[in-house]
Amino acid sequence: MKLISWNVNGLRAVAQKGFADIFTAFDADFFCLQETKLQEGQIDLEFLDYQSYWNYAEKKGYSGTATYTRHTPLSVTRGIGVEEHDHEGRVLTLEMPDFYLVNVYTPNSQDGLRRLDYRMQWEDAFRAYVRGLAARKGVVICGDMNVAHEEIDLKNPATNHFNAGFSDEERAKMSELLAAGFRDSWRDAHPGEAKYSWWSYRMAARERNVGWRIDYFLVSEGMASRIAGTDIHNDIFGSDHCPVELVLQD
Repeated sequence: MKLISWNVNGLRAVAQKGFADIFTAFDADFFCLQETKLQEGQIDLEFLDYQSYWNYAEKKGYSGTATYTRHTPLSVTRGIGVEEHDHEGRVLTLEMPDFYLVNVYTPNSQDGLRRLDYRMQWEDAFRAYVRGLAARKGVVICGDMNVAHEEIDLKNPATNHFNAGFSDEERAKMSELLAAGFRDSWRDAHPGEAKYSWWSYRMAARERNVGWRIDYFLVSEGMASRIAGTDIHNDIFGSDHCPVELVLQD
């Protein structure tokens, strides 16, 4: 069973850059998107044998998540059930027979960490939500989690120590989430490898591979034995992020 996650940074734009061919080539069971930046009815992008589910932000052209699946879910949940956190289309959960698939686009703390306080509240609420799911069955979390957890997860840790995505506070929240019973599937399989999933559009960062690994597949402890493969597809273009992959044994 193959799962793909990709922050497309605007699905309408990526649709003009070969998205359909990329989607088809991956031949995934689940294809999760973040930062779709659209509202219902603004795109017609369906694929044979796939169902699609969407969570739109109330603000136009902002945030948003979507999941394409070959497998009919038992239920679909938009948001985490907390009013103050459920207006930006950031979480989309598909309940499958043996696990929950949580597609997430974590809020960015923004320049000067001006949204850090909100981010901390969101992190606690999200962790409580996925822990509740994990008490029932396995959980797979995927998406742009907007944090480089360890120094190996970005090219220049020293000069980014107080920047959004690499602050002590954000990294600590990721540590709390992992300690709550989740595994970073790619890091577990590649403990010493530096490979990135996001590059700034500035300063030719992608050409120079000055990147960050902020896109993840986390799995609950009970799902770890099912991991058959992981990958970061940094050869795929179209967004400032690249797709990441998880393969599970059926």
